[in-house]
Amino acid sequence: MKPLWLLTAMAGLLSSSVFAAPINVKFDKVADNVYAFVGPTDDRTLDNFGLNSNHGLIVTDKGAILIDAGASYTAAKQLEKAAAQVTKQPIVAVINTGSQDHRWLGNGYFAGKGAEIIALQRTVDTQKKLAKGQIESLTKTLGDQMKGTEAVTAAKPIAADIHSLTIGASEVKVRYFADAHFPGDVTVYVPKANVVFTGDHVYLDRMIGIHPGWSNPKTWRSAVHELMKAYPTAKVVPGHGRVADMAMAKKETADYLDYLNDVVGKAALDMDSIDEVSAKAKDLAQFKHLKHYDSWNPRNVNTTFLFYEQGN
Repeated sequence: MKPLWLLTAMAGLLSSSVFAAPINVKFDKVADNVYAFVGPTDDRTLDNFGLNSNHGLIVTDKGAILIDAGASYTAAKQLEKAAAQVTKQPIVAVINTGSQDHRWLGNGYFAGKGAEIIALQRTVDTQKKLAKGQIESLTKTLGDQMKGTEAVTAAKPIAADIHSLTIGASEVKVRYFADAHFPGDVTVYVPKANVVFTGDHVYLDRMIGIHPGWSNPKTWRSAVHELMKAYPTAKVVPGHGRVADMAMAKKETADYLDYLNDVVGKAALDMDSIDEVSAKAKDLAQFKHLKHYDSWNPRNVNTTFLFYEQGN
């Protein structure tokens, strides 16, 4: 007879894995012919298909435009299936807003079905640098879901920083403001609906992440402020978190980036102690409600301090 502690542990394992239900990948209406899938704000898991991110769908009379292809071949199929629930139009174009895995590793699935992959050259350059490591890392998490996944980038990357795309009667504007979460991050604006898909410029409901060597807190801050000026009244579909407005984007992303640059960055330039700066930044009441605050805020403060200290 197995001891009680072992039975309890086995039951816990079963309840957390075998019986965990996959998320329902579903596009909800944001405006006429514009939809968003709002992914969970947790980490990438088998149950969320690596789709801990937001994705967009724009329906035109000549086909649908998908914003961000998902983290894998499997995730791409989930997004296609969800799109089919709101339109009979096939996905004819996929726009990549960035180079994180869930933004583009599903490209190959859609390219194989004839969709055009659209990305700026800046974005593609970063995708190519990250591809190998992303696939290796995601395979450890997603296992068989990664089968068929290949690092497919846009066949004809766009050299310009602003690109207008018209499919049917729908116009979409892809725009680079400055390097943000990763170099080459872009936004996608739908003028007729006044909706902006911010990619990883804006995080709502959860803390942003400053990645050493990749994220630039200075230009990320300037990019978000320029984004707010460009589309002040737009409905915001952030890279992560709920659909909201620019006021919320300012409160939960721009204001935090202001703090990192104006307070933490200045302290580094003034040669203050990183321990003192970290202690003061530990309890930021206006941001403590954001998910992953306890784990990411200390990292962000430390990374930003070192970024400025090193003369960036």
